[in-house]
Amino acid sequence: MSIELFAFYAFALVTVLAAGAVITLRNPVHAVLSLILTFFSTACLWLLLQAEFLGIALVLVYVGAVMILFLFVVMMLDLNLVPGREGFARYFPIAVVVAAVMLFEMLGLIGVRAEHASRALPGPDPALAAGMSNLEWIGQALFTRFMLPFEVAAVILTVAIVVAVMLTLRRREGTKHQDPSRQVMVRREDRVRLLKMKPEPRQGGRP
Repeated sequence: MSIELFAFYAFALVTVLAAGAVITLRNPVHAVLSLILTFFSTACLWLLLQAEFLGIALVLVYVGAVMILFLFVVMMLDLNLVPGREGFARYFPIAVVVAAVMLFEMLGLIGVRAEHASRALPGPDPALAAGMSNLEWIGQALFTRFMLPFEVAAVILTVAIVVAVMLTLRRREGTKHQDPSRQVMVRREDRVRLLKMKPEPRQGGRP
């Protein structure tokens, strides 16, 4: 078994286990950390397929931005969980495990790259065969041959955003909410009242 095939099976196993942990762990912070590991392992699989742009984009966009935003949102939710309020030390061991697995995956990618440098690649690179860079080849393929799936994915993501906003803005008993229509129709006379009062002198003769 070559090191590339071993790395593929290892990354795929970590991806499946981390994805399963996302839906089985009851602690939301641990689930978010598992989702970060899932995205990172998927990015390693993209790098094994020589799709460097997709792998780096997955790390920068999802792991570096979206998942950090999710983590802040989860930490700000009022989940009424006693273990979730015990501070940073409770989540530190899980974070160390996730970081260690990510480190081993990066070392595995370095080993695969070293093996590729020592021998010829098993197949021709389609981007090099077309005389283009990896990013240029992906852009041309995405907006020509795969234009319809790309638009369908964009519509699905838009619908998901609208549904998420609708679920967030639903009325709940015992919570404060705003009514934009009433805020727009408000008048100054309903909120501000001006009073005219005569000054009264203080004790000692000063006004």
